[in-house]
Amino acid sequence: MFNNTFGNIFRLTTFGESHGAGIGGVVDGFPAGIELDMDFVQSELERRKPGQSKITTDRKEADRVEFLSGIFEGKTTGCPIGFLVRNTNQHSADYDNLRQVYRPSHADYTYTQKYGIRDHRGGGRSSARETIARCVGGALAKLALRQLGVSIQAYTSQVGEITLDRDYTKYDLGLTESNAVRCPDPVKAAEMEQLIAEVKAVGDTIGGVITCVIKGCPVGLGQPAFGKLHAALGGAMLSINAVKGFEYGEGFVGVAARGSEQNDIFYNNGGRIDTRTNHSGGIQGGISNGQDIYFRVAFKPVATLLMEQPTVDLQGNDTVVKARGRHDPCVLPRAVPVVEAMAAMTLLDYYLLDKATRI
Repeated sequence: MFNNTFGNIFRLTTFGESHGAGIGGVVDGFPAGIELDMDFVQSELERRKPGQSKITTDRKEADRVEFLSGIFEGKTTGCPIGFLVRNTNQHSADYDNLRQVYRPSHADYTYTQKYGIRDHRGGGRSSARETIARCVGGALAKLALRQLGVSIQAYTSQVGEITLDRDYTKYDLGLTESNAVRCPDPVKAAEMEQLIAEVKAVGDTIGGVITCVIKGCPVGLGQPAFGKLHAALGGAMLSINAVKGFEYGEGFVGVAARGSEQNDIFYNNGGRIDTRTNHSGGIQGGISNGQDIYFRVAFKPVATLLMEQPTVDLQGNDTVVKARGRHDPCVLPRAVPVVEAMAAMTLLDYYLLDKATRI
């Protein structure tokens, strides 16, 4: 297996499985002299960890990160940063009935066909628990981006058919962490939470959309051909478990408009070139233009259902499968920090690429 590394200059290599000893990673190419705010890094893991509310999985994990290298007297040294988050609450026996069957819409079949072996306990390497390492890498990237004045805020904008207005400027994004769903609209958040609870009660799952807004991004990140910034963001988001779609700016809705309606008109804003609108989503020609970057990420319903489903066993014989154990009825609340992490690592990587390629 290869492709366990993300990034160009800022690089994160992750390792570990859902029911192994732990999940960890090595960050290479991180700038020296960045103060390591351990409370902040741990808080990012707290936002992702299981068991944080009644609408998430019941699995209880401390998810405490241990830094093994690359830190001296509270600051990064520029050397590789190694870290580990140990697994402490695996219930591997809950997966014994899955050893000989292929779960619908999981990686069981494709993984087995590709590698000839698979870890049936929670999906092994294909488990979403791997995103722990991404959140650590993302937290580090956020600390570096703070010095550039870049902020990243994601939130749940849709669960099932309950949806927020697409215009993020209509909401106080500071309210995102005030509820279990991570939605900045308290009324919609209550509706979403109720829907997730109803779905969970019958052993089913549901999907939705996460919106992400990046403010303060410098002008000039990205390349106009094969290194487009939005392509990198799209690739980062589509690497997250359960993601089925990505759109930035006006996205698919914008195709129904005229060019005269979609063009972002430039004007002189007190000596600075600005745009009167931001239909482009902060990226033009694959390069950031200094406006807010905003995008939406679609998550499918979690494939693990606590109800019977028809499937086949490893020999192709018809059978029935019903998952046991602790699973999320909706991945969105815990995926919000993962989306932010992937956005942060992409932005920092492209910032470092820009610095390296300019004279």
